[in-house]
Amino acid sequence: MFKRFLTAPARLFWMLQLVGWFGYFALNFLAAVGYGKPLHYVWVSAGSALAGLVVTSVLRYGFRAVWEWPTGRMAPAAVVLLLLATAVYARFHAEVVFRWCMDCRPASLMGYIGYFGTTLYVMMSWAGLYFGIKFGRAIAHERETALKANAAAHEAQLRMLRYQLNPHFLFNTLNAISTLILDQQNATANRMVGGLSAFLRHSLDSDPMQRVTLNDELEALQRYLGIEQLRFGERLRVDVEADTEARRALVPSLILQPLIENCIKYAISRRIEGGTIAIRASVARECLTVRVQDDGPGMPECPGNGGGNGVGLANTRERLKVLYGDRQRVDVLNRAAGGVEVVLNLPYEPVAS
Repeated sequence: MFKRFLTAPARLFWMLQLVGWFGYFALNFLAAVGYGKPLHYVWVSAGSALAGLVVTSVLRYGFRAVWEWPTGRMAPAAVVLLLLATAVYARFHAEVVFRWCMDCRPASLMGYIGYFGTTLYVMMSWAGLYFGIKFGRAIAHERETALKANAAAHEAQLRMLRYQLNPHFLFNTLNAISTLILDQQNATANRMVGGLSAFLRHSLDSDPMQRVTLNDELEALQRYLGIEQLRFGERLRVDVEADTEARRALVPSLILQPLIENCIKYAISRRIEGGTIAIRASVARECLTVRVQDDGPGMPECPGNGGGNGVGLANTRERLKVLYGDRQRVDVLNRAAGGVEVVLNLPYEPVAS
C-alpha cells in the first residue's frame, strides 16, 4: 500500500535514507563502545541518527526547490541550505550528546567548533551522495531520452526511405492499364489492376522496421514482377537461384524491389528485345550475398566498387547503413558479359527454427 503512493525515485530515496542513517547509527555506536563509552550511549547514537534523518529529509525539499535553477544560482543556494541544515543538526546533536553524556560537553569554543565540523562533514557527505545520485539519474535519463530520440529518428528515416515508391513505376503501370483498356484488353488490364493493388497493399502493410526471410522477400518480389511481366510480356525474363540456407536469411522487407526496378528501367524498357534479370543468393562465412544482374548495356562509366548513384540505389544503401552499420556492403559493377550487377553483402542471420 505504501509503495502505491510513492514514485520510484521517492522509494529509492527513502530506502537509501533509512539504510544510510541506520548505518551511521551502527558505526557511531560501535566506535563509541570501542573508545570505552558505556552501553547506554546507544541512545546518543540513536538520537543523533534520528536527528540527522529528520533534518536531511527536510533538507531534501530545499534541494529539490533549487534543483531547476541555473547553476550560478543553484550552487550558492544549495551551500546556504546545507549550512543552515548543518547548524540545526549540530544543535540537535549537541543536545542529545550533552543530555546523555555530561562529560562530553566541550570545555572551550574550539570544542564546539569541532562538533560543528563533525556534523558539517556528515551533512556534506549526505549532500554529496544526494546530488551525485540525482545528477547520475538525470544523466541516465538524458541518455535514455537521446537513445529513444535517435531510435525514433532512425525509424522515421527507414520508413521514409522504404515508402519512396518510384513514381515512374506507378506512372508506367497506370499508363499501361490505360492502353490495355483502350485496346479493349480488359482481362489483362483487370489482372494488372489486381496485381498493382496487391503490390501496393503489401508494400504499405509491411513494416520497414521488421525483417523477413529472403524466401518471403522473393515471393513478394513476384507481385511486382507479375505486374511488369504483364507490361513487357516475353521481353522480360527472370531467373532466380537461391539455396535453402540463403532463403532462411532475414533481410529488410522489399529491399530488392528498387534494384529490380532499376534493371527494368535501364536494361529492359530501353531495348526492343528486352532482357533477363537474374537474382542469385548464397551464404558463405556467415555472410549472405545477394546478386541482382541484368544483361543490358551496362553503365557508361563505372567508378568501381560502390558505384551507381540512382535514387533506388541510394535509398537501398541508406537503409542498409541504418540497419547494419559497417557490417554491410553494396557494390555496383559492370559485368564482363554485359549488363550491371548489384551485390549486397549482409550479415547472415537465419530465421529461428
